Order: sequence, then C-alpha cells, then structure tokens
Amino acid sequence: MENSIIKKFPTIACCGIDCGLCPTYYTNGPSKCPGCGGPNFSDKHPSCSILTCCTKNNGFETCADCDNYPCEKLKNWDKADSFVTHKVSFQNLYEIKQNGITNFIEKQILRIKILEMLLDSFNEGRSKSFFCLATTLLPINDLNNFVNKAKKNIEEKGISPEDIRSKAKIIREMLNNYAKNMNIEIKLRKNVK
Repeated sequence: MENSIIKKFPTIACCGIDCGLCPTYYTNGPSKCPGCGGPNFSDKHPSCSILTCCTKNNGFETCADCDNYPCEKLKNWDKADSFVTHKVSFQNLYEIKQNGITNFIEKQILRIKILEMLLDSFNEGRSKSFFCLATTLLPINDLNNFVNKAKKNIEEKGISPEDIRSKAKIIREMLNNYAKNMNIEIKLRKNVK
C-alpha cells in the first residue's frame, strides 16, 4: 500500500483532465479516486504512462511544465472521453502554461465549489456525472449566475426544498438549454475508430 502523495495538486491531472470535477472523485467507498497522484493513487488507479513521464520521471505537476509539450503521449487525447471528459484537457494545460498552476487552481476551486453545491442540493442519485460534465464544460463566469437563476426558478415554481427529484429535473433542463444555446454538448464522447 503506497500512501505517498505524488503531486501537489491532484485535482488537475498531468494530462489536463479536471480530476476535481470527476464522478469517481466524488464516489463513496473503495472505488473513490484521490485525483491524479493523490493519496493511495497507485492502489486505486491503473498505472498511467503520462503520470509516470510527467511527475515521477520529470518532477512536473502537469504536462504544461514540459518543454516537449504537446508530445506523442497526448496525441488525440482530446478527441474522445473516458468516464470523464477530455474536451478541455488541452485548454486547461494551455491556461496553466500561460497563467501558472496557482491561477488555474483558483478557478478550478470555484468550479469544485459549484459542483459540490449541485451535488448536495440537486443530485437525486442520477445526476452526478451530468453535474460533473456541466461544471467542467460550461464557462466559469456564467456558472454561478446560472445556478442562482435556477434556484430562483425553483423557488418561483414553489418546489419544496426536499423535492430533490423535481429540483434536479429543472436544473438539468436549464443547464442543457443553456449549454445548447452556447453550442456545448453536456455528454461524454465515445471513442470512434
């Protein structure tokens, strides 16, 4: 059992995936992921050649720190998703390269807080993956305002705070409509060969 923490910021993967916005990061039980290079990562996650190259071999926090970025390991990385979206991986790495990891993490913490609020207040047991995708893909500047509008809409409709199912339905519809207007699809992409 390896309990060492490999990375300082496990909520952002070496490859640019938002681990702090991933469904398995919010799973209860033994399958909970600690984030890229987080505590007991090696016990819970298959070995990762990107983490090995980036952090273990070169001491970097993300691939954005490497002079060889982007390299062959990341070729087509953003073309399909796994259980978490890869759509914004390169965008995240670009932002880290331009503005530094600390600035990126500050914005990511805002996304994580919004996600945690959505999970606490609106998850009826079937919306976790959707909320993770929405908080990853939608613009951070609009997310907070949007969630406040959704809360107001729910209140105006007289929906009880305990009626999680109805609240989840409303906020999912509103998020989907908002995303559609921005030409963003809140859906994982399959690997097409």
